[in-house]
Amino acid sequence: MKSFGYLCLGSRFRRIGERLQADTQQVIEELGVSIQAAQYPFLGAIDRLGPLTIGELAQAVGITQPGATRTASQLMELGFLDMQPSAEDQRRRVVSLTPKGQELVDYSRQQVWPRIAAAVADLCRDLDGPLLEQLTALEDGLAEASLMRRAGALPEKTP
Repeated sequence: MKSFGYLCLGSRFRRIGERLQADTQQVIEELGVSIQAAQYPFLGAIDRLGPLTIGELAQAVGITQPGATRTASQLMELGFLDMQPSAEDQRRRVVSLTPKGQELVDYSRQQVWPRIAAAVADLCRDLDGPLLEQLTALEDGLAEASLMRRAGALPEKTP
C-alpha cells in the first residue's frame, strides 16, 4: 500500500484511523470504561459545550444527524445521556450528560484521555517532512508499539 503513494492515501488514512481506534478501545477497556471509543466525542462535546440538540451534537462531532441520533440513543440506554424537550422550543430535544455521564467524563478527563493523548503524541513525536513519509512513519510506529503499549496500559505481547 505504501508504494502506491498518493493513489492510496485514503486507504492508508482509513487503516491508520482503524488501528488508532482499535488501540484506543483496548486502552479504555483496560482502564475499566465500558463505552466504545467512537462514543467519547459525544460525551466530550456535551461536556465542553453544554446541552445540545441532536443537530448541534452531530455538527460538533462532525457526523450525520442519523449517526448522532443512533450514538446518542446508545449512550442514553447506557445511562450516560438524557434527552429532554428544549425550554425555548418544545419541539426540539436537548441532549445532556446524566450524573453517571458526568462521572465518566470526569474519570476520563483524569485517567483515560491524558493516556491516549500522550500515546498519540508519542507516536507522532518524530514526524517531520512530507506527508507520505509521515504516514509511513505512523504506520511503522504503530507496528513497533501499539497505542496500548505507548499508553502503558498493558505490556506489548511478544510472539
